[in-house]
Amino acid sequence: MAESSGVATGVTVEHHMLADVVTRQLEAMLAVGNYDAVKMLLEPVQPVDIAEAIANLPTTLQAIAFRLLSKDEAISVYEYLGTTTQQSLLSKLRSSEVLEVVEEMSPDDRARLFEELPAKVVRQLLSELSPDERRVTSELLGFRAETAGRLMTTEFIDLKEDHLAQEALEIVRRRARDTETVYSLYVTDAERHLTGILSLRDLVTADPGTRIGDVMTADVLSVQTDTDQEKVARTIQRYDFLAVPVVDLEQRLVGIVTVDDVIDVIEQEATRDLYAAGAVQAGDEDDYFSSNLFTVARRRVVWLAVLVVASFFTSEVIAANEDVLQKVVLLAAFIPLLGGTGGNVGAQSSTVVIRGLSTQSISSLGSMKAVGREVMAGALLGILMMLLVVPFAWWRGESALVGISVGISLLAITTLAATAGAAFPLVFDRMGLDPALMSTPFITTCTDVAGTLIYLKTAEWLLTHLPQLQQAASISTQFLAASVF
Repeated sequence: MAESSGVATGVTVEHHMLADVVTRQLEAMLAVGNYDAVKMLLEPVQPVDIAEAIANLPTTLQAIAFRLLSKDEAISVYEYLGTTTQQSLLSKLRSSEVLEVVEEMSPDDRARLFEELPAKVVRQLLSELSPDERRVTSELLGFRAETAGRLMTTEFIDLKEDHLAQEALEIVRRRARDTETVYSLYVTDAERHLTGILSLRDLVTADPGTRIGDVMTADVLSVQTDTDQEKVARTIQRYDFLAVPVVDLEQRLVGIVTVDDVIDVIEQEATRDLYAAGAVQAGDEDDYFSSNLFTVARRRVVWLAVLVVASFFTSEVIAANEDVLQKVVLLAAFIPLLGGTGGNVGAQSSTVVIRGLSTQSISSLGSMKAVGREVMAGALLGILMMLLVVPFAWWRGESALVGISVGISLLAITTLAATAGAAFPLVFDRMGLDPALMSTPFITTCTDVAGTLIYLKTAEWLLTHLPQLQQAASISTQFLAASVF
């Protein structure tokens, strides 16, 4: 993605508010054909804000606004546009305009665009690219999705150890416009093996006659082409890199991943985890609110259907314990309370564990200790909830049966829910699956079924044994009283 120029727009409002203002002015000017005013309006605006403003325009006006941009600005703006808007512009622009934009895009941004386009369109665009750009794009598309190879750009500056600092500065000046970033410079040998790294600051401050090999850092942290994009993001975040080099299996430098691409990865992964936690099928997250209702329903109905089927078990549990409910009808009034409490506790546990796995903060504690901690937390929460709920249940039921049933069940359910909420994501992670698939609705449904069964079976047992226990307690009290007197 193109680097921001950092030039201030002179507007003091937030960037999203700026885009809204620009959109309204753009739409009004385009509607009356005042194209000169449009060019003057967009001249001081950052490409990312122009992209957002164009995306907010009616589709009939997007292509007109885009055509009014200069060539360099159009390429930068296009890289910031969402996939839907990019594809829409491709269909409206002339083939020569499309090719010009796609040809000048950064290789990584071009590869991401091609991922979303129909195969026929991709083949056509590839055939019209220059040989070098076609080779680079095909190479990136050949790597597995969501890996460093697919995420990286091949636009970087590499130097040799025998270069003098003065020579290296000339190389940087010559290639700066065609590279993704100039702040990190990489040193390779004759076979392109990565041997060192050099910051632009070190190069500028070095004596002109100094060899690059004498000022470079030989200890270089890199990732391989098949490294998962999430691990790449964590590496850049951990070491505060602006870019991380990507090497192949033979340790040859083939590209770099820059921090702006990592920010996109972090946002994408966070969105995916949030969707999974809400039992929404993953898809093109950025396009969710612009998708039609049938697409929205399709992405949400799968998990909902699974959860509805799972809820049938709750109904079966209640039906199988109909005799207990007929004897003490008030027991039914507390089923939603117990199910909701268990679901909430389980959701809390799964949320903290999934987040701990995502940030790797759970690794220092260990899986078993993490589960044990949540089990104790669930039991403590159950005891605290008992202090609030049991007196009310006892008073409302006008007998010990309801109060004791609710109390015992509440303690068991919160402990079970915390255990399940912590253990399920860890099991999925151990199996190589996405821990976020253990979504809040799934945990809630499971604890609802188990909690209802525990509650009704506890009440059934108390119905049978509570009179005997009360009688035994009465006899013991009388015996103690007789002994005292």
